[in-house]
Amino acid sequence: MTAHAGQARDPGLQPERTRLAWRRTTLASTVAAVLATKTALHGGRSAAGIIACALCCVLWLGFLFVAHRRISALASSDSPLALAPRHATAAVLCTVALAACGAALVL
Repeated sequence: MTAHAGQARDPGLQPERTRLAWRRTTLASTVAAVLATKTALHGGRSAAGIIACALCCVLWLGFLFVAHRRISALASSDSPLALAPRHATAAVLCTVALAACGAALVL
């Protein structure tokens, strides 16, 4: 939707959309971690399954930490600062590692 010449842009919409995207991604990460844990522990407990569960939980907590910080930053200000590169890197690494861990458990 484009803004007309007489209308002002509402700067509150972008942070709200970003906050909602972080929430959706956190929910998807939670589901992936729960399913990976369920898959790892299905059919009996093994050392590899427990290590995989622990790894999935640590990765999920890492992503949750970064997401919570970003959601808080978006909610606390009308014009939040950009996501720090180290936080973006941490979020990407946690997400990719959690996906790889889940894929390894399925195979």
